[in-house]
Amino acid sequence: MTTRRWSRTGSGTAARVVQLIGAVFALIEVVYILLLLFGANAGNAFFRFIQSLAEPLALFWPGLFNIANRSLEIIVNYGLAAVFWLVVAGLIARVVS
Repeated sequence: MTTRRWSRTGSGTAARVVQLIGAVFALIEVVYILLLLFGANAGNAFFRFIQSLAEPLALFWPGLFNIANRSLEIIVNYGLAAVFWLVVAGLIARVVS
C-alpha cells in the first residue's frame, strides 16, 4: 500500500511571501521612525518617498497615543504600526500554510 504525500512547497512559498511583505511594511515604518528621530530634511526626495509609503501603512496608529515627548510619541505610534504588520503577516502566513 502506497501512501500519497501532499506537496507543501506551494503553501510554504506563499506563506514566506506573505511574511516578506509584512516585513517590508514594518521596515518602511522603522525607516520612517529613524528619519523623523534623527531630523532628516523633510524636503529631501528620499524622505518624501518614505513618508508617502509610511503614512498610509500606519493606518490608524498615528495619533492614537498623545505623549508629551514627541520622540517617544513617534516611536510608540509608528512602532505599533510596524509590530501590527509583523503580527498580521504572521497570522495570514499561518493560515496560508
